Amino acid sequence: MALERAMGMTNGSDCAGLRIATPDGVELADLAVLQGLWTEEQYLKLAEVADCRLEFTDGCIEILPMVTRAHQAILRYLFLALNPLVEELGGELFWCGLGLRTRPGQFREPDLLALIDARDPRNQNQFWHGADWVLEVVSPGTGGAHRDLVQKRQDYAEAGIPEYWIVNPLDDTITVLTLAGGRYVEHGLFRPGDYADSPGLPGLRVDVAAAFAAGEPAGGGTD
Repeated sequence: MALERAMGMTNGSDCAGLRIATPDGVELADLAVLQGLWTEEQYLKLAEVADCRLEFTDGCIEILPMVTRAHQAILRYLFLALNPLVEELGGELFWCGLGLRTRPGQFREPDLLALIDARDPRNQNQFWHGADWVLEVVSPGTGGAHRDLVQKRQDYAEAGIPEYWIVNPLDDTITVLTLAGGRYVEHGLFRPGDYADSPGLPGLRVDVAAAFAAGEPAGGGTD
């Protein structure tokens, strides 16, 4: 038995197309009718068996878009650039798949998330209870852009996460946001030719052009 997406669904908070099915595809239950009624415990159990990435807000489950090769290639470049510095500081850096509890009743899955001290008690096995730094690569489509540029900006600020990077392949920019007075302010908007830097991770410099070039297919394909 598995939790999966039904064919033809649209990603979004309405959870349309989320179902429980047998391994050979026989539908056992349509879970959309439970939207708004899920508990944290139920969400966590579903996330363990789902064949897709899920986030959770106040009883609602959201199915995240399937990642693309370009998304993963950019993310790999950034992880390899950041991880040595985070490790040198004694921290830990992970990429998408590890849940982050931003507040009671909400779980997000950042594309990258870091704690400066690996001994931080928020560093738990099933999910993290907070982070010092998060990053999202903006997903294609208006839903993905709104989620990363608006919704998660508010969520991560309310969670008290000191720094949020938004990596946007739609316009080749990296926006670095820092927390001030409970809201994010822009530390810098970086474009190809710039090096994005971090107020909270001294010594971190990311070549913006190289980051987005990592997402270009080697053979020139666009599918």
